Amino acid sequence: MTGDDGLTRASPEAHGVASADIDAFLADAAGLGVELNSFMIWRGGDVIAEGWWWPYRPDRRHMMHSATKSFLSAGVGLAVAEGRFSLQDDVVSFFPEHLPEAVGDNLAAMTVEDLLTQTCGHAQAASGSTWRAIRTSWIAEFFKIPVVYPPGSVFRYTSATSFMLSAILSRTTGMTAHDYLRPRLFQPLGIDDLSWDVGPENINPGGNGVSARTSDLLKLAILHLRQGEWDGGQLLPADWVRRATTVQRGNPYGYHWWVGPAGAFYAYGVFGQFAVVLPEHDAILVLTSAAPPGEETLRSLIWRRFPALFERRAPEAPAPRDPAPRDPDPRDPDPQAPVPWSDLRLLAPLEPRTSPAAARVSGVTFTAEPNEDGVSSLRLEFGEETCVVHLVDRRGEHRVVVGLKDWREGETTVSGGALHHGYDPDVLRVVAGGWWVEGDCFEMTWQFVETAFRDRVVVRFAADTARLDRSVNINSGAIRRPTIILRHL
Repeated sequence: MTGDDGLTRASPEAHGVASADIDAFLADAAGLGVELNSFMIWRGGDVIAEGWWWPYRPDRRHMMHSATKSFLSAGVGLAVAEGRFSLQDDVVSFFPEHLPEAVGDNLAAMTVEDLLTQTCGHAQAASGSTWRAIRTSWIAEFFKIPVVYPPGSVFRYTSATSFMLSAILSRTTGMTAHDYLRPRLFQPLGIDDLSWDVGPENINPGGNGVSARTSDLLKLAILHLRQGEWDGGQLLPADWVRRATTVQRGNPYGYHWWVGPAGAFYAYGVFGQFAVVLPEHDAILVLTSAAPPGEETLRSLIWRRFPALFERRAPEAPAPRDPAPRDPDPRDPDPQAPVPWSDLRLLAPLEPRTSPAAARVSGVTFTAEPNEDGVSSLRLEFGEETCVVHLVDRRGEHRVVVGLKDWREGETTVSGGALHHGYDPDVLRVVAGGWWVEGDCFEMTWQFVETAFRDRVVVRFAADTARLDRSVNINSGAIRRPTIILRHL
């Protein structure tokens, strides 16, 4: 059976894996409080298990964060193979117009390979969440970072190196990394809905910014497991794949791929976006999730359950009592069909809860006192089925349609960068629901379904005032914003 993503399916048992072991892994994750958004397990040419926790779906993109780096690695490998630049080229040679007045010896010695291996000589890491707020040249920002150590000598994981690789790719090809990879990688792999943020000077960030389907990340992993081969053609040089996915310079890192135990390698993004490749078992695990930064609980769970899950043979199906051949009955279960994990939910069904306060506050504009988030006003309009939230801040006026009897999906421009790892996209997909708590407190959940972020928004009304509180399930910084006081004038 072939899915809409072009990948074939089979049951776990068809590849020697017990469905019960997959259930145990998912139960472990739930018991440890790990919030998974999706998972796919692939072995021996087939997807053998997959699931999405509603409202996540197979056709939705998901923000991949630093798993982006492994897509970029492929672009660098292709550009090197085409002779656009070499791994030993000096980084300063590409951008003479952005260099500081004094170029130190360490900066002058930095090479492309130093960027790829995260050994550029920086003592401090640069997060994409910091750079996203910068509107001037990120190339110039990179050259402001002190190069404390001789390049190649110290491992320091940082998204700054990935940005510079993307900038070098753009400088030498005249295209963004996304446009360069589209005909060379994405189209051959059947990846047709991947987006990549663009920063100043029309350069993809490199270290982050890709939003893609779970199956797209799986395809990238399959390509590397197969040493760059796909559908009978060689998309990536095999030698590049080998170097990218094995230890370089004595660190647990290749060329923008992490290296794990027993020959494993993996792409990894903050909050638990993983593509774990297990070459010895011809198997791959892909996850999207909303785990706290560091993900040590999730990472430890992965290594505890994998590859052991592939080492214990699944029990064979009992032989049929009647061995006589017969025509297949279309009502019979397909023994090769994958087991469905189709009833997974992240958001429980809404239980409508009303309050007389809705009529009193509906349509009333509350003006905010000065606050860190630049919110100036809030208005809630209650109907039978929905509450429409109107919020005005320094970025403009925003609207969220919130379901009162059932979850509502829509688009919003609402700001959230302080809670969302610095991200403030122009448009967000959101699934929202709300209910009254006690008599004067309206609580909402906003699940941003192309990200890992879920906001809890609470408005407490009292006479002519309102208090707005907003928090998030995960973040690289604080998970709660200061209370905003609003008044009806």
